[in-house]
Amino acid sequence: MRRSYPVSALLPALALLLLSFSAHSTEELIPRPAALEPDIQFWIKVYTQVTTNEGYLHDQHNLSVIYETMHFDADTPVHERKARVEAQRARIQEVLRRLGTGAPAETQDERRVRDLWPPDTVPARFAEAADDIRFQLGQADRFRAGLMRAGAWEAHIAEVLANLGLPAEIAALPHVESSFDPSAYSKVGAAGLWQFMRSTGRRFMRIDNAVDERLDPFRATEAAAQLLSYNYRLLGSWPLAITAYNHGAEGMLRAREQLGTDDIVRILQDYHSPTFGFASRNFYVSFLAALSISKNPEKYFGPLHRVPEPQFVEVKLSSTAPSAMLVKTLGVDRDTLRALNPALRPAVWNGQRPVPSGYVVRLPGSKSQWSSEQLAQKLGAAKPIVVAAVTPPASVPTPAIVAERAARAPAPAAPAPASVVSPTGEVASAAMASGPPAAESGPGAAGSISIADASASQYYLVQSDDTVQSIAARTGVTVAKLMQLNSIPDPDYLYGGERLRLAAAAPEPETETTAATLDSAKAAVMESEEEQRAVSAADRSAKDSEPVAAAQEEGPELSPGITGQDTADPVDYSVKPDGTIQVVAAETLGHYADWLGSSAAQLRALNKLRGRTPVVMGRRIRLSFEHVSAAQFEQRRRDYHARLQAAYFASHRIAGTEVYVARRGDSLWSITQRNVKLPIWLLQQYNPDLDFSDLKPGTQISLPKVEDVSGM
Repeated sequence: MRRSYPVSALLPALALLLLSFSAHSTEELIPRPAALEPDIQFWIKVYTQVTTNEGYLHDQHNLSVIYETMHFDADTPVHERKARVEAQRARIQEVLRRLGTGAPAETQDERRVRDLWPPDTVPARFAEAADDIRFQLGQADRFRAGLMRAGAWEAHIAEVLANLGLPAEIAALPHVESSFDPSAYSKVGAAGLWQFMRSTGRRFMRIDNAVDERLDPFRATEAAAQLLSYNYRLLGSWPLAITAYNHGAEGMLRAREQLGTDDIVRILQDYHSPTFGFASRNFYVSFLAALSISKNPEKYFGPLHRVPEPQFVEVKLSSTAPSAMLVKTLGVDRDTLRALNPALRPAVWNGQRPVPSGYVVRLPGSKSQWSSEQLAQKLGAAKPIVVAAVTPPASVPTPAIVAERAARAPAPAAPAPASVVSPTGEVASAAMASGPPAAESGPGAAGSISIADASASQYYLVQSDDTVQSIAARTGVTVAKLMQLNSIPDPDYLYGGERLRLAAAAPEPETETTAATLDSAKAAVMESEEEQRAVSAADRSAKDSEPVAAAQEEGPELSPGITGQDTADPVDYSVKPDGTIQVVAAETLGHYADWLGSSAAQLRALNKLRGRTPVVMGRRIRLSFEHVSAAQFEQRRRDYHARLQAAYFASHRIAGTEVYVARRGDSLWSITQRNVKLPIWLLQQYNPDLDFSDLKPGTQISLPKVEDVSGM
């Protein structure tokens, strides 16, 4: 007999079934193997029980073995902390080496160290352990602060992950990367909430002298989701994809190939590589620890006050605009606008560079009177500052102002910008600037002044909201020249009502201050040019990075910003033990000959290639290392591809991925021409296991959706 039940009675059972299915699915996607539990518990302790004024001396392979918990006063100098750590390390090493000889544990300290290890530990293991003592800085205070900061971006992160079909648990990753500090810089140059290196970040974000979207939590989250999705497509496993976020997809592909498994436990325990160090081995387990804490933070830290989600609206700029003009036009407090737009670099706020066209500006509040069109009209109608011809004062600036500046200025000279900004926002070289266009006429206007027509009788009257940079942008006189003409040692000290000279009355001898200012300007120009050169060496140097905190100098730690993914390129450029390599896109015999210091003819003979037969992508080529080592060849090969890719991503961004199903008649060339022309090497990176020389109808191909941003 069939029974009928009311729908309301079935709902609780259905909800329980869905919850069970969801939990089961999550467990399969983000597994927590029992074999890794001791390591997970170690990181839970690091994140919740010891602060950055404490730390563990422990065995780096068996994390259950914690020899000592060290405590420091908050004001203890870094060098003193290091000395204490090294002294304790040496003492424990002495104990382990004695136990390694097979001698019985006689002292209380020896018995304590021996009892930290399993009873069946052999003497040889103690001897090995003497070289495996590591210091781990505590992170509890940082983690707690990160939990509170996370409230500002949790909703956005959850939404981005859901839209890309990624596990919600990945939202815990910034706890490991940066302690949810959007301004964090690591010692190797990774930056932001998700700790992107420049080379990887430029694939998905704008990173240049005006904008660094790594520092924007919203844009960086979208980029991180793309990178993680990319890793998962390549590796097919979330433990490997998450580990690749730190170690790189190429490294994890090599680990999987070498061990013949995607079992994360086996890889973490058995994979050995010079680059697969402590940080990479512990990235997944530290993530699982952070995930566990973030699910129940009150258990570890008690009640927490989370930062609320910021309320803002976004308006896209249709043209460039100096930040000072933007602040004035919008009527928004400068500090508020800067806090909402952390991707804009200091050069923008200092007036050296304009806010670029196409940039999406965030404005406070949930509603705004501004649209992109209204803002463009208002900025276009903004009149340039008028400079009047006035009688020169007796002293410019006054002796009192000079004396006050000298007393307050932190340095004898301030760095000068490498460029000037016109009222329309266009940037020009300081050596080539011709000044802004003529000003619009208005009541009492005397016209704007360009570099060409400035004279000794022309001065500028400083307004209360002026800066040296905004004056330079609107008058066409460079910051360096303004500072030189008016003896301004620091651009931060400018006074309302002060009259600034805009041109020299007569040639002036170059003073020591002028020389320093010019040297700074030259250095800024060189830095700007280097920034625009797309070379991997600039990425690795991390010239603009700085430690998150001085305490990090004490020793390796996993947070914040342990390392950065130096590249998202999954291609294996290494030389195999038999002296062969696999040909990849954008390579020729000529390249190999150059990197080897050999000739293409010799390589043809070695590989029995006829005439001008080209090398085919995917084919193995044998090399001869008579003039360079295999390591030197590998480095030259990697550098070539890094430069090639960096040059491309200087003007292109990956906005997503789509699946294309090959049709009859498709070829590698026709596929790359579908939208914005794709370089073959990028298509290969997204499909590393696909043989494009044997493309069959029905084959699924991952296509990166690329945007040309060269006009931005």
